[in-house]
Amino acid sequence: MAEATTTKAGGLIAPHGGELIDRTVTGDEAASLAEQAASLPRVRMSEKQTADLDMIASGALSPLTGFMTRADYDGAVESMHLANGLPWALPVTLSVPEAPAGDRLALESPDGELLGILDVEEVYTVDRENEAAKTYRTTDDAHPGVAQIYAEGPTLVGGPVTVFKRPDPAFPSHHLDPKDTRAAFAERGWARVVGFQTRNPVHRAHEYIQKCALETVDGLLLHPLVGKTKGDDIPADVRMRCYQVLLEKYYPADRTLLSVFPAAMRYAGPREAVWHAICRKNYGCSHFIVGRDHAGVGSYYGTYDAHHIFDEFEPHELDIEPMFFDHTFFCRTCGNMASNKTCPHDAEHHVFLSGTKVREMLGNGEVPPVEFSRPEVAQVLIEAYRQQ
Repeated sequence: MAEATTTKAGGLIAPHGGELIDRTVTGDEAASLAEQAASLPRVRMSEKQTADLDMIASGALSPLTGFMTRADYDGAVESMHLANGLPWALPVTLSVPEAPAGDRLALESPDGELLGILDVEEVYTVDRENEAAKTYRTTDDAHPGVAQIYAEGPTLVGGPVTVFKRPDPAFPSHHLDPKDTRAAFAERGWARVVGFQTRNPVHRAHEYIQKCALETVDGLLLHPLVGKTKGDDIPADVRMRCYQVLLEKYYPADRTLLSVFPAAMRYAGPREAVWHAICRKNYGCSHFIVGRDHAGVGSYYGTYDAHHIFDEFEPHELDIEPMFFDHTFFCRTCGNMASNKTCPHDAEHHVFLSGTKVREMLGNGEVPPVEFSRPEVAQVLIEAYRQQ
C-alpha cells in the first residue's frame, strides 16, 4: 500500500485531514490478497457502494480508510462531523443482509467481480428514517436518495478496506485520481484551483459562473460526476462530448482541466454540496463553486439551501472556500450575462427557457438561442436526441 502523502508547502491545499489516503495494493501483494478474497464470505455492493469503495481507495474520500463504523456514522448524520471532529456531511456505509460471521469480507462489484477486502471492525443497525430526515431533509421514498438507503437496509458493517482491483473507469482518458490532479496542478503552477461539480451539460449560465470564478484563481477543474444518476438524467457520454466541444472553443486550455468524478449521486442537496466540496479539496481544489439548487432534485430543497448550509461550519473549518453564485441569465437590456445581484431589470428582459422547453426544442432539432446555449453544445444534444 502506498504511503499517505501530505501537501501544503508549495501552494496546494492539504487533503482533508492532512493526508491523502491510499488503500490500494498492486503486484504480488494484490495477487495474494485476491487469492485470499476468493475463499472469504462475499458482499455484493451496489453501484453507489462500488463507487464509494473506489473513491476510498484513491483518497478522494480522505480521511476515510474504509466504510464507516458507528461513531463516524452517527457523527456524520447528527452533526456533520466525524468522531474525531473533522467536518463530514454524508454517511459512507456498506450494508449487508445479515451480520457476517467472520472478521473479513470479500467485496465484489454488482457484476460479481472481486475488488477488495474489508476487515470487519463493527456490525451495527441504524435507523434509516432518521438518516433520511437528517441528511436528505425528507423521509419520502419518492426521493431517489432516500429510496436508495431504504433499499440498502439497516444492517451496516464498518472497517478499513484494501483494494486489489479498481473498477474499470468509465472514461479512462479523463479519469484522474486525486494524486493525478494534484500533480497536474503542481506541474501547471496552479495553487488556487476552483472545482465545478456538474451532472448536466454546461450552458451559458454555468459557463458564466465558471469564468467569473476563473478570473480570481489560477485554474478551473471541470469535474463532472459520471457515477450512477437518475434514469432521466442525460447520459454521461453525451455530457462528456458537450464538455469537450465547449472547452475546445471557449476556454483557455492552459487554465482548465477536464476530469471525471466517479461518485454516484445522492441527490442530498445541501449536505451533498458540502460533501462535494470536501471531495474536491482532496483532488487539490482550494475553491468550490456552489450554484443554485446544488445536487437538488424535485422540490425537496430551497433554491439557495446549499449556500446557507456552509454557515453551519466555523469560518475556514472546511479549509476549501465555497464560491456562491446566484441564478444567472442573459439580459437583453444589459447586453450580457448577469445575475439578480448585478442586473436591475425585470424578468421580461431576460432570456429564460424552462428545462421542458429546452428538451422540446432539442427533440425537434431546434437550436436554443445562443444566449442560452453554445450552438456546438446544442448540436451534440440534438444528435443524442435523434439517436434515442
